[in-house]
Amino acid sequence: MREFDHIGLPTTEKHPDEMFVESTRVWVTNPANNPQMVEYLRYEPDSPVTGPLRTLPHIAFRVDNLEAEIEGAEVVLGPFNPTPELRVVFVYKDGVVWEFMESKVGKDWHKGGQP
Repeated sequence: MREFDHIGLPTTEKHPDEMFVESTRVWVTNPANNPQMVEYLRYEPDSPVTGPLRTLPHIAFRVDNLEAEIEGAEVVLGPFNPTPELRVVFVYKDGVVWEFMESKVGKDWHKGGQP
């Protein structure tokens, strides 16, 4: 199963209702609050995130199995758990940054207080 979740856009501007993800040192918005399902990502200067994830947009899908999505792709971040209900990995494949998400709560992953 691969189900569209959101588009992620790097930004340097603050946005209302940003949430901080300590493990990646990035502020993110909730894509469920955006009519186009856009998540904005604003990186702290000391964020460990580097490479294409920090500079390119990404497309995110909820999936059943992260390991199957990782196969044959260049992992740029993860897998990691930004919340107890969510496990994610970012890969770079075919010139695109992909985020794959395993969510214990389905499409309501954002309701846990962190993205």
